[in-house]
Amino acid sequence: MPRSEISFFGSSSIPFRLLFLMWLAFSLEFFYHINLAFLGIKPRSIEGLLGILTAPIVHGSLSHLISNSIPILFLGALLFFFYESIGRRVFFNCYFLSNVLVWLFSPRQSYHIGASGLVYGLSSFLIFNGLLRKDFISLAIAVVVVFAYGGIFYGILPNDNRISWESHLAGFAVGIYTAFSLNKKPR
Repeated sequence: MPRSEISFFGSSSIPFRLLFLMWLAFSLEFFYHINLAFLGIKPRSIEGLLGILTAPIVHGSLSHLISNSIPILFLGALLFFFYESIGRRVFFNCYFLSNVLVWLFSPRQSYHIGASGLVYGLSSFLIFNGLLRKDFISLAIAVVVVFAYGGIFYGILPNDNRISWESHLAGFAVGIYTAFSLNKKPR
């Protein structure tokens, strides 16, 4: 489909699908009084392997869910609208590779839940991709993301034992890695 026929809203279909699953999981937890935290990533454990797939769908509170939903929608729309040819690969890397790194390297043996690793991955990809490509659109996107989400640089440091800084750091690293590995691919 030619780029002129793709709307910014239409480019959000993958982020919208993920948001649907996130809000569905939260609704099930809320209305049926169940705890889905066991679907999170428990590092280096067999039961935590499933979390590589499911952890970004599960959230601990409504504020946690909202704080991940808005950036996923915004950053995902930017990604798929402006980087259509590589958008799926970037999203896949930020979703799965971040979770694999948390499973492999997190020092804490607690369940890691939430989509903040994906948010950090998308943010760092859009920032570093803009710096590497150096074209006007990519640089403008990088500036917008730094302006909107510049605080992510502080979130990769451990400061609250209830927050998975490991997911933040893993997502940030995967975003940078993906920006470097896809630097020569067309937008």
